[in-house]
Amino acid sequence: MKSSLHTDLQVGGMTCGACAVRIQSRLNTVSGVTSTQVSLVTGRASITHDPSVNEAALVQEITALGYEVLDKRTAEQSATKHQTDLYQRLLIATALTLPVVLISMISDLHFEGHKWVVAGLTTLVVAWSGWPFHRATWLNLRHGTTTMDTLISLGSLAAFIWSTVVLIGNIGDGHLYFETSAAIISLILLGKWLELRAKHISGDAIRALASHAANTALLTDGREVALDNLAIGMQFVVRPGEKIATDGIVVQGRSAVDMSMITGEPIPTDVAVGDEVIGATINLDGSLVVQATKVGADTALAQIINLVNQAQSNHTKVQRLADRVAAVFVPVVMLIAFLSLGTWLSLGHDTQEAFTAAVAVLIIACPCTLGLATPLAMMVGTGKAAQMGIIIKGGDVLEDTRAIDMVVLDKTGTVTEAKMSVTGVVAPGLDDDARQHLIKIVAIAETRSEHPIARAITNFTDTKPSDQHDISAFENLPGAGILATVNGKQVQVGQRHLFEYLPNALKAAALDTETRGATTVFAGREGAAEMIIELTDPIKATSKEAVATLQRQGLEVMLLTGDNASTARFVASEVGISTQPDGGMPNNGVIAEVRPEDKTAVIQQLQTKGNRVAMVGDGINDSPALVQADLGIAVGTGTDIAIQASDITIVSGDLRAVADAIGLARRTLATIKGNLFWAFAYNTAAIPLAAIGVLNPIIAAAAMGLSSLFVVFNSLRLRSTHLNRPSK
Repeated sequence: MKSSLHTDLQVGGMTCGACAVRIQSRLNTVSGVTSTQVSLVTGRASITHDPSVNEAALVQEITALGYEVLDKRTAEQSATKHQTDLYQRLLIATALTLPVVLISMISDLHFEGHKWVVAGLTTLVVAWSGWPFHRATWLNLRHGTTTMDTLISLGSLAAFIWSTVVLIGNIGDGHLYFETSAAIISLILLGKWLELRAKHISGDAIRALASHAANTALLTDGREVALDNLAIGMQFVVRPGEKIATDGIVVQGRSAVDMSMITGEPIPTDVAVGDEVIGATINLDGSLVVQATKVGADTALAQIINLVNQAQSNHTKVQRLADRVAAVFVPVVMLIAFLSLGTWLSLGHDTQEAFTAAVAVLIIACPCTLGLATPLAMMVGTGKAAQMGIIIKGGDVLEDTRAIDMVVLDKTGTVTEAKMSVTGVVAPGLDDDARQHLIKIVAIAETRSEHPIARAITNFTDTKPSDQHDISAFENLPGAGILATVNGKQVQVGQRHLFEYLPNALKAAALDTETRGATTVFAGREGAAEMIIELTDPIKATSKEAVATLQRQGLEVMLLTGDNASTARFVASEVGISTQPDGGMPNNGVIAEVRPEDKTAVIQQLQTKGNRVAMVGDGINDSPALVQADLGIAVGTGTDIAIQASDITIVSGDLRAVADAIGLARRTLATIKGNLFWAFAYNTAAIPLAAIGVLNPIIAAAAMGLSSLFVVFNSLRLRSTHLNRPSK
C-alpha cells in the first residue's frame, strides 16, 4: 500500500468561491491525488497524494488555470500589494462615482455637456478601478470557465457600452446607465475591501500565536544562537521575563511559567527539574536551564499552527454541497440573464426595460456570499478556539460535535490529576522488617514500568533505576499489573486476579480502601497476595464544574476506567456523574475494570445502542477508543499519539475546556449553516425579483454587497464566544 503525502500550496489570484472550486476540481483530476481542499479565505490548497505526484506537477496545474502559486515571502508581499491596490482603486472609484451619480440623478445639476462629463468619469471607473474584474474574466474565458468576476465585468460593461452607444448615436429616447456602471464597480470594490479586512481580522489569532515564537536562545556556554540553529539536546538559559526558546525539559532551576498563549489558562504553571516546558511560553520569575527536546516543525506551537491551518482549509459536508452549487452557479445565472432579456423583448417591452432586468440579474447573483459562508466562519471559529487552547481538526468535526449525545470520560489524567502517591501499606501477618523488605522488592520490580502507579511506588520507597540489576525477568500486563523475578523469586503487583491465593484480611482491607476513593494495588510473591498498597490520585479542581456544564449542554456523561468499581463510583459521585441505577446506562454511569484493549469495545457497545459518543482521554491506551468514538477529544497533558488520534485537542488539562470546545464547535457550525441559508435564500429571492424588473442594477449591487457584509459580521460574532472557564 502506497503511503500518502500532504502538500500545502499558497494560491494567489482567487476572487470567489467558484475559483476555489475550479482549482479543487482540476487538482482532483491529477492521477495520484486522493483529495484536495481549497480555501478562498486562507488562499491555501491542501492536497493529499501518493509519492508519484511531485509538487511541481501540482503547481503546473494551478498556474495553467491562470492562478499563482506563492511561497511564504511572496505570499505576504502579494497580500500587502493586493490590499494596497484594492484600497487605491476603491478610493478612485468612490471619488469619481459620487459626482457621476449626483449629476445623473439630480436634474438641477444638469449642465451643458454633463452627459459627456459623466461618460468620461465613468470610463475611468470602469477601465481602471474595474480592471481586475475584466482581467480575471478574460483569463477565465480563455480557459472556458466563469467566476464571480464574469458577472461583475459583464454587468458593468453591458451598462457602460449600452450608454456609450446611446450617447454617441444620439438616440434620443435611450436611457443612459453610466451611473449604474460606475456604482456597480464602486459597491463591489467596497464589499471586497470589507471582506479583505474581515479575513485579516479572522486570521489575527493564528498570527498572534506565530508571533510568540522566540528568535534566539542563550546557550549555557554563553553563545546566543538563532532559533533555526537550535538542536535537540542543546541546553539553554531562560532568564525571568524571557520566552522559552523551544520545547524541552527543565534541568536546573524552578519558576512559574505563563502558558496562557498556548493553553488559554490565565494561571501560571510552576515548573522544576524534570518538568516539561513549551516553547514560546514566558518564564515569569526564576532562572531556568532547559534541554531542548523538540525543535522546528516538531514543537507544540508549530504543530498547533499547522493543525489550525489544516482545519481552516477543510470543508464541512454542507460546504461541499455549496461548492457543487457554486461550480454551476455563474453559467446558470448568465443563462437566466439572457433568458430574461429575451423574454422581456419577446413580450414587447421596451429595450431599456429588458436590458435593465438582465443587468440586474447579473449583478444581484454574484456568489460572494456562497464563497465566504463556510471558510470565514471556520477561520474565525478555529482561530478563537486556538486562543482558548483548543485545536479543532476540520470542518467535519463540527458536524460530528453537533450530533453527539454522550461524553465518555477516561478517569486517570482526564478527571483526575494523574499524580498518584502512596498513602498507605497494609500487610497483615508481616512484621515491620518483612513489610519493608517486601515493599522494597515491589519497588525494584516497578522500576521497569512507566505506569503512574509504578512511579508512585518507586518515589515512595526512593528506589532508583540502578536497582534493576536484581531483576532477571519482567513482564508488563497492560491494565492488570506486572510480573517480575527479583532475586530469584516471582513477584506480582497489580489487580487481585493475578493471585492464586488472596487472604480474607487483605480483601476486607482493600474494600475499605476503595470505598474511600483510593486505588488499591495488590502485591505478593509466588502467586500469594501479601500486601495492599493504597494510592490516591487527586480529582482535578475543575472536573465537577466541567461535568455539570456538559450535562447542561444536554449530554449524558459517563466514566470509563481500568480502576476498580468502588474507586470509580467514588470518583464519579464526587464529580457529579450518576451512580444510581438507570436502565439506559451500563454500570449506572460508571464502566470500571476495563482493560485498555477493551475500551474500544465499550465505545462500540454504546454506539450499537444508538448513542453518538464523544470519548475524552489522554493516554496511549485511549488512542483506539478515541478513533472509534464519533468524536475523539484528547487532553493535551497526554501523549502525542492520543492527540494525533483525536478530532479535538485540549492543550491544557482543564476539563472545562471540553465543554468550551463542544460549545464553540456547535456555535461555529450554526454560524456556517446560517451563512449558507442566507446565501441561498438571498439568491433564491433576489434573482426572480431582478428578472421581473423589481430591482434596478444599482440596488442589486448594493444588496449583493450587503449580503456579503451579513456573512462577514455574522462570522466575526464568534470572536465574542462566552467561555466556561477564565482565560487570559
